[in-house]
Amino acid sequence: MMKDIVEARPLDGYELYLRFEDGTDGVVDIAKLISFHGVFEPLESRAYFEQVQVNTELGTVFWPNGADLDPDVLHAVVSGVPIPSYQGIRR
Repeated sequence: MMKDIVEARPLDGYELYLRFEDGTDGVVDIAKLISFHGVFEPLESRAYFEQVQVNTELGTVFWPNGADLDPDVLHAVVSGVPIPSYQGIRR
């Protein structure tokens, strides 16, 4: 199901413009998805937040300290289509 991110640009506040390989694009407010603790603490600095890059191997966004975000979650937020539930899958 993973849709790779192919473009990311920082916008105002903690928003990122994201474009995915399937053509879906939109804005995600990262502050609504994360807590600025641990590996995400440096992102609270606007200058650091703006250092966002796309990791083409993983298909997601990341920052110099290695912090990254799940592209499936980001795609669900941008597209408005929830991630399918895995309840009922037998192991």
